[in-house]
Amino acid sequence: MNLSNETVLDVELSPLRRSLLELLKSPASATQLAAALDLPRQRVNYHVRALEQAGLVELVEERQRRGCVERVLRARPGRSVDAGVQDQFAATHLVSVASGLAREVDRMSGAAADAGKRLLTFTVETTVRFGAPGEVHEFTSDLAEAVRQIALKYDTEEGRPYRVVALGHPGVSDER
Repeated sequence: MNLSNETVLDVELSPLRRSLLELLKSPASATQLAAALDLPRQRVNYHVRALEQAGLVELVEERQRRGCVERVLRARPGRSVDAGVQDQFAATHLVSVASGLAREVDRMSGAAADAGKRLLTFTVETTVRFGAPGEVHEFTSDLAEAVRQIALKYDTEEGRPYRVVALGHPGVSDER
C-alpha cells in the first residue's frame, strides 16, 4: 500500500524513521535495527512497518529464525525526498505533532480533574536568533543529542513515562 506524498513525507520526517532509513541502505531485519539503535524490537518494527506501508522500504527476503519468520528489508532506491520538499512539509509535521500533543494533554487533564488530581506537566521555552540558516540544523542536532543524554540519565523502566517534544518555528520580530 502506498500513501500520498504528504503522508510519505510526514513518515520520513520522524527522526527515528530517518535513522531507520539510513540504516536500511543495507538490508537488515527489525531485530538487527533494534540492536543497532539500542531500542525495543517491537518499537522498531512498528516504525519499519510504517515505512514499508509508505513505500519507502521493501522486503528483500524472509527467513526462518527460532520458529519465527524474520523479515529483511532495505530502503527503496530513488525514494528519498529532496530538502526543498522536505522543508515544505516539516511545518505540516510540526502542526500535526503539536495538535496531537494538545489533544493528549487535554484528555489527560480532564481525566486528572475527574479523579481530583493535578496533571504534572512542564514547559521549556526560549528564543534563539540564528545568524545563518545552516545554524538551525546544527542547533537541532545539538539539541537532539542533549535531550538524548538527559533522557538516558533520568529514564528508568519502572518510572512514569513522559513525552518530551521540542518544536521550533520562525518567531515574530519584537516591535519595541
